[in-house]
Amino acid sequence: MLKFRTKPVPATYPAEAKHLALRYILDAWEEAVYEGLDPDCIATAAIFAALSDMVATYGEEPVAVMCAKLPDRIRGGEFSIAQTKQ
Repeated sequence: MLKFRTKPVPATYPAEAKHLALRYILDAWEEAVYEGLDPDCIATAAIFAALSDMVATYGEEPVAVMCAKLPDRIRGGEFSIAQTKQ
């Protein structure tokens, strides 16, 4: 179930705001997986939600340009989460 805040979440710095936003997304992702949703379906929905919001905000061409840079960023490890061996 979605829960909405009535007040904005304070974030002192843009990096802090991005970290907090990511934490919210990861928490929702974890809850959806716990409820039985397939992670691939969650990923597809998350990508769609993010891109459609960005297109609404910035327009199609700027988002397309940003997406064209994604292969190099992915290959460069920007989206890889480091895992430590225990």
